[in-house]
Amino acid sequence: MSERKIVLIRPAKNVRGVVELPGDKSISHRYAMLGALAEGTTELENFSTGADCASTLRCLRSLGVTWRQEGTTVLIEGREQTLRASLTPLDCGNSGSTMRMLSGILAGQPFTSELEGDGSLTRRPMARIIQPLERMGAQIQSSDGARPPLRIQGARLKAIDYQMPIASAQVKTSLLFAGLSAEGVTRIEEPMQTRDHGELALQAFGAQLDRRMREVSIGGGQKLRAITAKIPGDISSAAFFLCAAALFPSSELTLSGLLLNPTRARLLDVLMGLGLRVHMGELEEQHGELLGTLRVEGGALRGARIVGADTAALIDEIPVLAALAPYTSEGIEIRDARELRVKESDRIRTVATNLSRMGARVEEFEDGLRIPGGQKLRGASLDSFGDHRIAMAFAVAALGAEGETEITGAEAAMISYPDFFSVLESLLER
Repeated sequence: MSERKIVLIRPAKNVRGVVELPGDKSISHRYAMLGALAEGTTELENFSTGADCASTLRCLRSLGVTWRQEGTTVLIEGREQTLRASLTPLDCGNSGSTMRMLSGILAGQPFTSELEGDGSLTRRPMARIIQPLERMGAQIQSSDGARPPLRIQGARLKAIDYQMPIASAQVKTSLLFAGLSAEGVTRIEEPMQTRDHGELALQAFGAQLDRRMREVSIGGGQKLRAITAKIPGDISSAAFFLCAAALFPSSELTLSGLLLNPTRARLLDVLMGLGLRVHMGELEEQHGELLGTLRVEGGALRGARIVGADTAALIDEIPVLAALAPYTSEGIEIRDARELRVKESDRIRTVATNLSRMGARVEEFEDGLRIPGGQKLRGASLDSFGDHRIAMAFAVAALGAEGETEITGAEAAMISYPDFFSVLESLLER
């Protein structure tokens, strides 16, 4: 993604149509990694089309895992928890998910692994996995003790009881994956509940877990069995279309086969509170994950305050909710969101910068933003700052602005949703 792509977004009058989302990124990562450790062939339909999940697959191949792809279906030949040392550093690209979760697996393998990534990933914090994995027995070298690249000397791991200092589903999953190869029972306690895809994925592959509120335990030495699954549509990608529909009172949008996991569906509660009308149907459960069809209609937008546990639950969706804020009547305030400063970009700063360029009033805090409602935005020259969610969030903001908007660095959307801009355009009425 060395060339910086510029996308022109023109204002719209309405959003209408049907969207089928690519497979959920969080689930795709976890299923691919567990499929590599399982006995048998795992078949994953509707695997994420994003570059991050492609990074996971490439790393697995370097570790001796055989897989092939047929359209959006990926078939993975499991190696029964015995991987092979890579002859070259594992390139995680832009994917913090790949690096953090794969580190939990590699910590228990009897060889040394090196993990590296692009310029953005080398700025992402890794002490949050390094410290507990070293307590379990792995030896990990890193830049400044906290940043990629990582060099992991695997070991015979010992279980730990660990109270996570920050809420992070990636860290939780990394430690559960490490716990699979540890001696004893690994227990993890979260400060607040995060998405539970790691727990559900492990159970789908046959692992036994003990789950109690914000605690989860896993015993070492368990064997995994291959699965066949269709991965639900990515609700984090759906957020951009839902917010686009919310901009226009007469919008009508249908999203089928969508992930509706309760730890991810807080977005729907917030959007309904803002004024989006949401109808849910065709619900079913697959491997513990809830999915269904959403039919949404636009409405007058009010306001919201996102704090505490809601912030943790909505961490990926906050950029697009913030981009929607000027169009609400009461505005949106976001707090307890310091984690946004260590994502692919400093998302507090980049959201504030782009909104200001569009003429909005924004108050920036160390841990969030306050964006008044009732504002009119104007088209402007914006930057993605190399961040896929910033690129997509401001494509949505631009739909209600006066005049055209240019987004430089739009290629960043490849990270999670390569077809985003073409799909969005197909839904717009002008």
